[in-house]
Amino acid sequence: MSGIVLMSDRRVAAIPVRECGERLVDVRAHGMAADDRKRDATGAYAHVRQGVLTRLLHARSLLPTGVRLLFVEGFRPPDLQRRYFEEYSDELARAHPDWRATELREAASRFVSPPEIAPHSAGAAVDVTLTDRQGRELDMGTRVNASPEESGGACYTDAPGLGDRARTNRAVLGGALSAAGLVNYGTEWWHWSYGDRYWALRSGQPAALYGPVGLP
Repeated sequence: MSGIVLMSDRRVAAIPVRECGERLVDVRAHGMAADDRKRDATGAYAHVRQGVLTRLLHARSLLPTGVRLLFVEGFRPPDLQRRYFEEYSDELARAHPDWRATELREAASRFVSPPEIAPHSAGAAVDVTLTDRQGRELDMGTRVNASPEESGGACYTDAPGLGDRARTNRAVLGGALSAAGLVNYGTEWWHWSYGDRYWALRSGQPAALYGPVGLP
């Protein structure tokens, strides 16, 4: 984890938000293949800000022939984000009863962003993976949303010990998304964002473009 700035880092929270007012859009209405594992009754999961969608479509165009981008989750309502964070924190607390509150918060933020700065709740973050032409997911080393505990740390984007195929596929995914202007959260190979506080910090921008938002 050396060198990875976590979502709980004070530098992330210190980034101001200058909300640009861009709307949430449904990626399914723009030809993006969306998986249904995170599907919800309102369809919130399939929404992102327009600027994120534009960059995802560009990233898709940069992939090699026969490789497809699969959208898994975008917008996450703040109350759902809070529930995810609290549930994972509680799980860690049961496993590590000796950890202080600050340690639990830092460890939890490897896998679920603190609700107050969460990129998903700003419509700025996407969880994505790659498939072949038939829609079969490529070998990425772990499943999407594998926790550090479940995967033994293999969920980290640059985790050591990955097979050659998984490492190559992660490089293909990362190359396309980076070229399109998104940034990765280094503890989750599938998590990329644009316009949020984490993106601003990683990109050297003075402010985030997107803050917490609700469905139209």
